[in-house]
Amino acid sequence: MRGIVMVLTILLLMPAWAVAAPAPKLSDDGLYVQDWFVTSFLDLRDDLADATKSGKRFAIIWEQKGCSYCRDLHTVNFADDTVRGWIKDRYAIVQLNLWGSREVTDFDGEVLAEKDLARKYRVNFTPTISFFPDTVAEMGGRKGNDAEVARLPGYFRNFHFLSMFEYVWDKRYAKGQEFQRYLAEKTAAQPGVAQ
Repeated sequence: MRGIVMVLTILLLMPAWAVAAPAPKLSDDGLYVQDWFVTSFLDLRDDLADATKSGKRFAIIWEQKGCSYCRDLHTVNFADDTVRGWIKDRYAIVQLNLWGSREVTDFDGEVLAEKDLARKYRVNFTPTISFFPDTVAEMGGRKGNDAEVARLPGYFRNFHFLSMFEYVWDKRYAKGQEFQRYLAEKTAAQPGVAQ
């Protein structure tokens, strides 16, 4: 009994960083996955419409097998409860494989393999996150990369990573504010924030 009390006391006194976050799962194609990502029939118009109905924004995360920064996206960024919770509550995310063969229907109706869609969207490295307008109507029949409202190219640490999601959520792009200016504003408003 005394041993159990001692172990529980030690666990309670351990700093939060010392407790390992659960390891992300690997899919059959070698990508790390989150159980809250959208399970999709890969028709991007439908995915965006579903996100809109549920009051969420829509984004695509492009990843590839063996990508160390993709791993960090899942083991660092999404392992942070605050970051994951904020994004999960506000975004519907579809994960696509930069070299994948699954057929995806683009917003303009064209059906392509993931790897061909990545080329069409000019995605050159991973992770890349593409953010889209609120509704299918706002897409205006344009292909995805022409209608993107923002793009997160590469791996960013938690502060910058979450800031991009906040930037899109707050529609700062629609007000003509560049992401870098948004970051500068946010940093000035929160002195001492670890970046």
